[in-house]
Amino acid sequence: MIVTNSGCVGDVLLGDCVEIMKMFGDESIDLTVTSPPYDNLRTYNGFIFDFEKVARELYRITKTGGVVVWNVADATIDGNETGSSFKQALFFKEIGFRLHDTMIWVKPNPVPTQHTRYQNAFEYMFVFSKGSPKSTNLLREPSKNAGQIKKKHRSTGGRHDNNAEGFYITKDTKIKNNYWSIPVGDSGSRKHPAAYPETLARDHILSWSNVGDLIFDPFTGSGTTGKMALIENRNFIGCEISTDYLKIAESRIHKALSC
Repeated sequence: MIVTNSGCVGDVLLGDCVEIMKMFGDESIDLTVTSPPYDNLRTYNGFIFDFEKVARELYRITKTGGVVVWNVADATIDGNETGSSFKQALFFKEIGFRLHDTMIWVKPNPVPTQHTRYQNAFEYMFVFSKGSPKSTNLLREPSKNAGQIKKKHRSTGGRHDNNAEGFYITKDTKIKNNYWSIPVGDSGSRKHPAAYPETLARDHILSWSNVGDLIFDPFTGSGTTGKMALIENRNFIGCEISTDYLKIAESRIHKALSC
């Protein structure tokens, strides 16, 4: 167990995430940020990923107003994309989650491949919510048109033919788009084959949770979600079935918090 200077607590439990989640109380998790094994990675160090059982347990333990960020991509097998990401998204909806946002992680430096299709340079980040999200701290970025005067063409009174004339000054910042360009390699770990970026985990944690909330990752891997949750003054609980990866996660988190 890890206790930060701010009093936040973090822990990574060794074992199958489905069995560990069964020990959690109903509606106990504020936010899940995870990147599960998928397609040809489903056999994870010899372990099998049972998606439907994981999804059902996630629904049970997620608080009303809580969010699950599911970062996933599709493999191409025998020239055919699996479509597993869409199947999983539809199953999450089937069991009660809302598909709050379909986001894209754009990789400006993807691993080069030689195929008969265009370079694969993105993954999906599905944002599921149990009811309406209780926390939407949407991140902002500089506006390219900051300070420019624009003419209004916005409907008033619910009628499209009744526009209010006038002008407005473009604000300095705007809400970020739902596609995030984050380089591959921004993971802080080279000892895990599929570590996702720290920036990705941090920005989702900031977007969908508040200080003191409990963040969960059922596939902790190298510990990226846990590390960023504790740095951002959230509590964290994670599961990891591989002893080797558990050691990596604990080491990264301890090292980050000791700096």
